[in-house]
Amino acid sequence: MQDRHKPSARRRTLLSALAWSPLALCAASAPAWAQARKLRVGVTLHPYYSYVANVVGELAEVVPVIPAGFNPHAYEPRTEDIKRIGSLDVIVLNGVGHDDFAGRMVKASEKPDLKVIEANAQVPLLAAVGTGRGTSGKVVNPHTFLSVTASISQVNTIARELGKLDPSNAPAYTNNARAYAQKLRKLRADALGQLAKAPGADFRIATIHGAYDYLLREFGLEVAAVVEPAHGIEPSPSQLKGTIDQIRSLDVKVIFSEMDFPSAYVDTIRRETGVRLYALTHISHGAYTADKFEKEIARNLATVVRAIQESA
Repeated sequence: MQDRHKPSARRRTLLSALAWSPLALCAASAPAWAQARKLRVGVTLHPYYSYVANVVGELAEVVPVIPAGFNPHAYEPRTEDIKRIGSLDVIVLNGVGHDDFAGRMVKASEKPDLKVIEANAQVPLLAAVGTGRGTSGKVVNPHTFLSVTASISQVNTIARELGKLDPSNAPAYTNNARAYAQKLRKLRADALGQLAKAPGADFRIATIHGAYDYLLREFGLEVAAVVEPAHGIEPSPSQLKGTIDQIRSLDVKVIFSEMDFPSAYVDTIRRETGVRLYALTHISHGAYTADKFEKEIARNLATVVRAIQESA
């Protein structure tokens, strides 16, 4: 009598064949997490949530380390956020000054050797500007996520590095990154297309925060002055007077302010100098969503287009 729990000869042959199939070999060589569950990818800033979410789709889980509502410029690591890092397989960082707190969090977590993806590894960085900051030419500007060109470079880096960790999904990550980059390029092309009949933008501009150099260079604009000594730090009365004098002497026509950080002194500058004022978003507030970067960079592009058209 045949033991019903013992595989038949035909079944043993089939199981043996399956055990040596490419699929089975791939699974056997995959990391433990790949066989058990989706990759958990940590992010520190809003735009990076959108980048990673569009690259991985449903193939991995995107985990914000900082809860929505925190200002990354003023964020101090919390115990519960550090604990969350222990559940990650990899973390994607800006890595050039906008999320320096992340390094300390990783070191203090259960995974001090957590794999880190430096999204800006292939991005040409600009020096931080603004005489009021005292850092011109010495510190890089970390706001690469506020430009389309630098964002596409970061998306490609993220897709490539995630593909190394998760080879079975690497082709999907690459294809998703290409599709996302195409959408972002179209946003930029549509914006620039609206200026095809406008005269070249040769007016001088200032910004309240030194965040928008990468974005404004998409339009061939250079920032002549930065008002705030640091993000969220309002200038003193003497610094404000110096800024107003500088704006007058440089013949600045337009100031780009912060949509998410309105300040009364900005109206003082406008009243004293007669400059036009336009608000841009820093893309660092609100809920984490896959389409947040796409929507908010489109709004910024439209604002810059309007500023150029109204200054022509």
